[in-house]
Amino acid sequence: MNETIFMLAIDFIALIGVIVLLLIVALLIVGVVMYQVDKRQTAHTIRRNYPLLGRFRYLFETLGEFFRQYFFAMDREEMPFNRAQRSWVYRAAKNIDNTVAFGSTRDLRKPGTYYFLNCPFPTLSEDAATTQPMRIGPYCRHPYDAPSFFNISGMSFGALSAPAVQALSMGAAQAGCWMNTGEGALSKHHLTGGCDIVFQIGTAKYGVRNEQGRLDDARLAKVAEIEQVKMFEIKLSQGAKPGKGGILPGDKVTAEIAEARGIPEGQASISPNRHPEIASIEDLLDFIAHVREVTGKPVGFKLVLGSTDWLDAFCEAVLNRGSESAPDFITLDSADGGTGAAPMPLMDSVGLPLRESLPLLVNKLTQHNLRNRVRVIASGKLINPTDVAAAICLGADFVVTARGFMFALGCVQALQCNKNTCPTGITTHNPKLHKGLVPDVKAARVASFHHNLVHEVELIAHACGVAEPRQLTREHAAVVVDGGGSVPLNILYPRS
Repeated sequence: MNETIFMLAIDFIALIGVIVLLLIVALLIVGVVMYQVDKRQTAHTIRRNYPLLGRFRYLFETLGEFFRQYFFAMDREEMPFNRAQRSWVYRAAKNIDNTVAFGSTRDLRKPGTYYFLNCPFPTLSEDAATTQPMRIGPYCRHPYDAPSFFNISGMSFGALSAPAVQALSMGAAQAGCWMNTGEGALSKHHLTGGCDIVFQIGTAKYGVRNEQGRLDDARLAKVAEIEQVKMFEIKLSQGAKPGKGGILPGDKVTAEIAEARGIPEGQASISPNRHPEIASIEDLLDFIAHVREVTGKPVGFKLVLGSTDWLDAFCEAVLNRGSESAPDFITLDSADGGTGAAPMPLMDSVGLPLRESLPLLVNKLTQHNLRNRVRVIASGKLINPTDVAAAICLGADFVVTARGFMFALGCVQALQCNKNTCPTGITTHNPKLHKGLVPDVKAARVASFHHNLVHEVELIAHACGVAEPRQLTREHAAVVVDGGGSVPLNILYPRS
């Protein structure tokens, strides 16, 4: 028996040796072939000059962003969101301890850093107040009393997977906040959780379009009949790609997405770079009035500010028609907003960041006595309590975020949103990658992220001596400028 076992072991080792030898021979053959291919090809200089070895350069370049994320970048170095920012969201979403020890790792001398100006007599817990719902669209047949100042920004079904949309819908319902559909129309997945919905009308009019791609009043009215749909947002532009429409690759246009949007299955969907019907301020106000009349619900628009000389003319046009004609809200996106796919020059270099555009817009509305009529919604890279509280100080009535809630779903910033290969199943329609995203579990994390962020913004407000976040003003914060000193926001951005 022992001799038999010994002989079997010898045979097994010999077999392993043969397999290893064959693998080595195969690798050598592959290496020789690749060497000859590299030496003869003319497209890549490095590979032609350094056959085979040159391939490692492209491999390391591909893997570099992942190595930097996990091994080399410091906690506050990464872009677009650093590890410290993401870690806060992850902990908040999992509802685990979010305190830190020993000291802050944030460089408080870096220009753009916010300080909140705490008072000597902070608000006691028994004097704290809960933020009350704020009415949007007082002149509408169906105004909306929005319960939360923090909500889910526009993300389309198509850019996001079905499980991701379902989780966000259920999580928004648990949190008591609204969910914006993005420009990809309303799907059954948005309605899954029973949350409040903001329907975004993009330049392609997905979901409310006729065969020519223009607004279809009958379809618009049908959407408005849905009780969950509370408001309509006309998308003029977004921070990541001002002047360019949405981009949805053909491999993401499934039968279900094509049906929801009213477009051909399997074909790339490129939205126009602006609404053909809106070529002037008067056109914009006409379009707002038309959508509001058909739906009976609050209507506003979303944009990223670039040029600002038109704002006075816009406000004057509103006043000439009467304040009832004003948009019920304006969603102001930051130049550093996100998207699934955009040309780099637009993402990097076009539009104003929110810290500049928000006080400017608020001041213009104040100058023309429209500030109390038009609600201001701030968007763009606002995923942590500091940035949300700063936006409120600058004048925002509401704050929305997309990528913050993506992190709550489990996004690891793999930067694969435009490739249908998202490893967390959030921005892919590959069923094999959906199995890790369980909507019931992720919905609870969406709600926890919302609750914890609101709670910590309340902590900032109480430290500044006010009862609730909407009482924060520019006097309550300062920002670091060049040289390392800070300037109070009311000095840097004086009220009109």
